[in-house]
Formats: sequence, structure tokens, C-alpha cells
Amino acid sequence: MKPGIHPEYRPVVFRDISTQATYLIRSTMTSKQTIEWSDGNTYPLVDVEITADSHPFYTGKARRLSITGRVEKFQQRYGKTK
Repeated sequence: MKPGIHPEYRPVVFRDISTQATYLIRSTMTSKQTIEWSDGNTYPLVDVEITADSHPFYTGKARRLSITGRVEKFQQRYGKTK
């Protein structure tokens, strides 16, 4: 690899914002937030919306949205007026 053109590859903590689960993995992501890990070191912290801890495919809990309310809301907003 060419020196000086690649981002730094280091340990980063990812936190699921819905379940508060944390994962320490290596990444090139940067963040101004930091967190102290159980090993006593401080790592950059990146908040993410979905991880394997909260995704319906991995948890086995499917989320169903109410479509009827969404259709009526769409028709009220964009439907033809009489």
C-alpha cells in the first residue's frame, strides 16, 4: 500500500441507539465521541440505528406497520378533492 493515503484502521466502538448494545471492532470511521471500554482504553464511539442486536432478521421479531392508516393519510394529503 502507498503510505499516507489510507485512513487509519483502528479499534472503534459501535453502539446501537435502540438497544444500547456496544461492539468493539476495527474500522476507519472517525467520531468526536469517545467511550471507555472494559479494558480501560478509550475508543471512538459511533452511534448506529440498526445492528444485529436490533434488526428483525437477526432477532426473529418482525415489525408490522399499520398500512391502513398510512394509505388514508396519503389520500388526505395527495388524493383528489371532490
